[in-house]
Amino acid sequence: MKKYLAQFKPFLIFIGTFFAAYIALTLLYKFYLNSFKADEVDGITNLVGRNVEQLLHAFNFDIKVQKSLSNSWLEVLYNNHYIVRIIEGCNAISVIILFIAFVLAFSGKFKVTLYYILFGIVFIYLLNIARIALLTILLFHFPEKNHLLHGVLFPLIIYGTVFILWIIWVNKFSKYAK
Repeated sequence: MKKYLAQFKPFLIFIGTFFAAYIALTLLYKFYLNSFKADEVDGITNLVGRNVEQLLHAFNFDIKVQKSLSNSWLEVLYNNHYIVRIIEGCNAISVIILFIAFVLAFSGKFKVTLYYILFGIVFIYLLNIARIALLTILLFHFPEKNHLLHGVLFPLIIYGTVFILWIIWVNKFSKYAK
């Protein structure tokens, strides 16, 4: 048994670190979410909604993001038409948690790891803002493509980007890069 533990030690350390970081960050996020009432929109999702609105206003789109009167999400209106809603799951925090857990599991030098995590958080957040803004415009013009855009293309873009960030991390900066 000792032979197998020694042989698979790097893999076991990776799995242990990944799951410990993922569970810890997920629990912290759940505690954060539990601080809001059931009909409230959490602060991060509100920030995402404001940033989507600011981005589309910067390009002179007629956009309004508002809290739903009866639900815990934000409604996005484009040209005074309800197009999409921004729910807690749209704020990319779950994707960011997954990104952080993976980078920590393949950690490198402390400073480099910290900077890459911070870069990744900002990059994923900005990509998500652009994703929601573009999705809003495309769904206004092509509502029949909802499943393709929201269910396939845009998840592929955000998860594909995170995967590329992981590949860069492992090959360039992690302790396994050599």
